Amino acid sequence: MIVLRPFALLGLLAVAASFLLDGCASKAGTSGGATVTPPKPHVEERIAAAPVQEIPPPPEPAPVPLRSVEMAARNATGEQNIPFPDVLFDFDQYVLRDDALNAVEANAKRLKDNRVTKVLLEGRCDEIGTAEYNLVLGERRALSVKRYLESLGLNQVQVDVTSYGKDRPLCLQHNPVCWQKNRSVHFVVKE
Repeated sequence: MIVLRPFALLGLLAVAASFLLDGCASKAGTSGGATVTPPKPHVEERIAAAPVQEIPPPPEPAPVPLRSVEMAARNATGEQNIPFPDVLFDFDQYVLRDDALNAVEANAKRLKDNRVTKVLLEGRCDEIGTAEYNLVLGERRALSVKRYLESLGLNQVQVDVTSYGKDRPLCLQHNPVCWQKNRSVHFVVKE
C-alpha cells in the first residue's frame, strides 16, 4: 500500500488546481488567469450589390381605330353618307381660319352638287373647360360656319345649328391630336 505524505498530497492538489484555474483563465473575457486572449479583429463583410436593371416601360396599347369610332358617331345622326370634312378651329376660338374657310367652301360645293336641302351643323369642343362654356363655344363655332355658308349664297339649304360642347366628342383619346379633331363643326346631312 502506498502511503502518501501530507506534503505530497498537498502538492498534488496544487497541480490539479493550477490546471483547473489555468483552463478557466484561457477563456476570453475573464481576468482571473495569467493569459488573456486578444479580441478578434472586426472584419466587415461586404456583399456586392446586384446590378440595377432598368425595366423598360410597358408598350403603349394599340390606338383605337379612330375612323370606325368617328364614322359611328357621324352616321348616327345623318341620313346620307356624303363625306364632308370637318371645319377645324383653334383652341378657345370660333373665328374661321384659312383652312377652315377652304373646308366650308368645299362643303358648300358638295351640298349644292348633291342637292341637299337640310343640314345640321354640330359644334363640338375639346375636353378642356367647363361643360357650360364649351356648349356656348360649340354654338358660336356652328353659327360662324352657318354665316359663312349664307355669305357663299347657299340660301336654298336649311341649316340648323346645335352644340354638343365636350359631351359628344368625335375622337375619344386624351391627347392634343384628338383635342384638335374635337374642336370642330361637323356637317350632318338630314335630307
